[in-house]
Amino acid sequence: MLNPKFLLSSLLTLLVIASTFGQAKISAERLQRYDAYFQKEIDAGRLPGVVTLLYRNGEKSHESALGFSDLSAKTPMRTDQIFFIQSMTKPIISTAFMMLYEEGHFFLSDPIANYLPEFKEMRVLLDPEKGSAGGTEPAKSPITIAQVLSHTAGFLHGIGGTKLDREVAQAIYMSQPKTIEERVKALATQPLASHPGEKWNYSASPDILARLIEVFTGRTAEEFLRTRLFEPLGMKDTGYNLSDAQKSRMVQLHNFNDEGVLVKSARQTPTSGNTVFGGTHGLFSTVQDYSLFARMLLNGGEWNGRRYLSPKTIEIMRINQSGDLFQDPGKGFGLGFAVVDDLAATKATGSEGAFYWSGAFCTYFFIDPKEKMVAIFMTQVNPFSSYYENKFRQMIYQTLE
Repeated sequence: MLNPKFLLSSLLTLLVIASTFGQAKISAERLQRYDAYFQKEIDAGRLPGVVTLLYRNGEKSHESALGFSDLSAKTPMRTDQIFFIQSMTKPIISTAFMMLYEEGHFFLSDPIANYLPEFKEMRVLLDPEKGSAGGTEPAKSPITIAQVLSHTAGFLHGIGGTKLDREVAQAIYMSQPKTIEERVKALATQPLASHPGEKWNYSASPDILARLIEVFTGRTAEEFLRTRLFEPLGMKDTGYNLSDAQKSRMVQLHNFNDEGVLVKSARQTPTSGNTVFGGTHGLFSTVQDYSLFARMLLNGGEWNGRRYLSPKTIEIMRINQSGDLFQDPGKGFGLGFAVVDDLAATKATGSEGAFYWSGAFCTYFFIDPKEKMVAIFMTQVNPFSSYYENKFRQMIYQTLE
């Protein structure tokens, strides 16, 4: 018979080993490599400046501000800078919308036309390259809420190169709608690029979520986000408009001129007077604010004693809902986020189950539940490139011990 004392000692040893793995650390030496890489990119004129933030095992592991917030004025970047986060608005609006799911306002399988009748009889373009002139046919099935959340409804974003993209952009952006209701009704007038559920198209569908928040609550998305997420979480610098004091911390947008030189953009993002409280884009934020949102999700929907979502709701949000329709190898799309579901196929370091998204001015974040980690990278460079998103993940994961 085994000695009970031996069994107890062995059990304690296993617990210590498990605890050690659970508290895996970040390499200070490799963090220097991480910062040195981005400083090299800044010195080479490929980035104006960046702010990055890393939390692991509930603790801040690293925070850095490198380069400039305004390249022309050589204004040093600070960690409290405010960025226009563009499509990193999408995960926030999706999360807020799922809070209403938990209150029983809808089923994910509901047709959106149940609540927005303008989407009742949608038509699908026969040839997106020819636009509306190419003819249409009736959609094979109604668009569901789940398809809106997973970008499989057939909508476009208006940012691609097809004739239909240009027509969508004219309808929902260039026509300058004054409210999200006007924008969504304009979207409903456009034919779909594909039948619901048959393709994954990066789209403006999160604007429909913002409009549905209005329908279900009687409040604008701005008010709902502010009172139900931003204020309770302590996201004091996140919103659709900035105060005069906040404007002084706004990072300037940069682009490459005709000679390939990185310069401050002639046209900057309007920081006040915005009235379209959408879901596709529109929010300003800081790395610290966004980390509060991301850490709440990592923590199973609870933060500082307040529950925002059930862990089961977050679970279904970060499961691949798009099958093999998402075009990035090893990844799928859930309800508001892209997700890693086959690490080997990604040909990159990471973890299966990690979920993430990005913004058009090269802002990125990812949440890795396996490593208990949240990482955020923000700059302001147009046009978008996924290069630094992938390089950011590569340089983060090499720091883990």
